[in-house]
Amino acid sequence: MNRRAMKKPNLLLAAVAMLAMLPLAACGGAPAEPPPLAGAQIGGPFTLTDKDGKTVRWDDFAGKWRIVYFGYTYCPDACPTDVGVMMRGFDAFAAAHPDLARDVQPIFISIDPARDTPARVGEFAAAFSPRLLGLTGTPEQIDQAAKAFIAYYARGKDTPGGGYLMDHSRIAVLMDRAGKPIAMLPVDKGPRDGPPAVAAELTKWVQ
Repeated sequence: MNRRAMKKPNLLLAAVAMLAMLPLAACGGAPAEPPPLAGAQIGGPFTLTDKDGKTVRWDDFAGKWRIVYFGYTYCPDACPTDVGVMMRGFDAFAAAHPDLARDVQPIFISIDPARDTPARVGEFAAAFSPRLLGLTGTPEQIDQAAKAFIAYYARGKDTPGGGYLMDHSRIAVLMDRAGKPIAMLPVDKGPRDGPPAVAAELTKWVQ
């Protein structure tokens, strides 16, 4: 993974920072902690393709909680690490709350449609969990999805052998049953501390 990605402006984090400055009140006036991403304009319609070539739309997940991560299968380090943390955290949550976990759909969306075929994305997702859904699409479809979720990506530097890296944001977003953003899952905490932190965050919000 090209570490320059981490230096790019992160529009999602900026949006969260602005939201944190706004006064928020719980329904009915009772004191309660609002979701960190409450009111953020994150998420929206997309049309993509799964491992079998089947069309998948955002509306297909209506009524389910969703975890969304944008990455690419040729990523040498960051994506496998982040997705591994995300799914280990999800598995821990599922073990403790199986009924709730059945209504949560983890989703991996490729930002490298030139190389990430449906079959390859499916293999990548299956390597982490049978519960993880891998999606890809045309460049136009990927661009639409990334813009809806404020996910940054761009082609990075070339690598030996004719390959290339992709610069991209590294964020796993939890969305509620209505497709509204709730929180960013702490996949950045690393393989040791990340999974329990992800599980705790899911336990906190998923109902």
